[in-house]
Amino acid sequence: MFSSLQAQPADPILGLTVQFKADSNPHKLNLGPGIYQDEAGLTPVLGCVKAAEQHRVDSETTKAYINSAGSALFNKKITALNFGDHRVIHENRVRTVSTPGGTGALRIAGELIRTCRAGAAIWVSNPTWANHAGVFSAAGLQVRSYPYYDHDNKCLDFDNMMAALQQVPADDAVLLHASCHNPSGMDLSPAQWRQVAELAAKAGFLVVIDMAYQGFGAGLEEDAYGPRLVADTVDEMILCSSCSKNFGLYRERIGACSVIGSSAAAADIINSVLLPIVRVNYSMPPAHGAAIVETILDSAELTAQWHAELAQMRQRIGAMRQLLVQRLLAHGVTRDFSFITAQNGMFSFLGIDSEQVQRLQDEFSVYLVGSSRISIAAIAPDNVDYLAQSIASVL
Repeated sequence: MFSSLQAQPADPILGLTVQFKADSNPHKLNLGPGIYQDEAGLTPVLGCVKAAEQHRVDSETTKAYINSAGSALFNKKITALNFGDHRVIHENRVRTVSTPGGTGALRIAGELIRTCRAGAAIWVSNPTWANHAGVFSAAGLQVRSYPYYDHDNKCLDFDNMMAALQQVPADDAVLLHASCHNPSGMDLSPAQWRQVAELAAKAGFLVVIDMAYQGFGAGLEEDAYGPRLVADTVDEMILCSSCSKNFGLYRERIGACSVIGSSAAAADIINSVLLPIVRVNYSMPPAHGAAIVETILDSAELTAQWHAELAQMRQRIGAMRQLLVQRLLAHGVTRDFSFITAQNGMFSFLGIDSEQVQRLQDEFSVYLVGSSRISIAAIAPDNVDYLAQSIASVL
């Protein structure tokens, strides 16, 4: 059975981590992994999460299955967090299921689209999260791309993006990043979101939004602007969300897939098709992460604590963007890196070539993927000067 298999290359980011761990340089720096880190380089467990976990330990009475949709309370709370006081909730047009992380949400969204439209394509931004193409291909969709990031000018390539989206057939889907675009950090402005939403309504393609970083950009409400505007403009859409980053629940693998129908009756039909897709994929979603999130969101005290801890993470990332640009200038770099401060979330492209990326690794033990994408969250006051000096040396 397995004798015909050929070894596959390691995941680029995971491979970097292996090399990083084997590096003996005391100043080594890994800018690859997309996880939040504090100034000590740790990914902490939030205080509100510890409190919610203790509550669960004290109150849990069974480990029995729930159902394929997951916890009803979690689904209600996460829908409200994502959509706010939106009319689609009042009109009972949203159906949400909890999933194994945001990746699980994307996978079942892809399979739902394939079930509805055999041969459909999903259009993703160029660039996009490296796993998007694999997830949607595995779900049976064709994957195509539209222009998004202008590497030369370090900005959004919006005109070409819109020109490409105007060619998307009505039976296809378009994936958008809600905020903190991975990997570019460049987000749509409110005015640009309006143009995209209006085009979707006119052209008829299905909008699928990946909201992996709500609260890591400008704030919880601000980062949900795009999804809420699209929901107000089109009759149908899919929102895939993750609790990995904003709650720090990376290991718990909890996310959600929310589908909006044109009516309450239509939403029920969609849900009746979605649940069997869940059943044959992972049967039931994990419960622990959902219980933590619903406990936090169901408590005014824990919600306030979460807001404060999330703001602290968001502000640290923003401060590191500012500090990196300042220290590059201090080390004599004349190239303009100010674009880094105009971006949101954990990622940015440095805009250096592959040879310079390799030199950073070989000469300075600074590890980043070949595209020059870096995780801003890995930068701290005690390593930023070494990073800036290393970048200055290879320019």
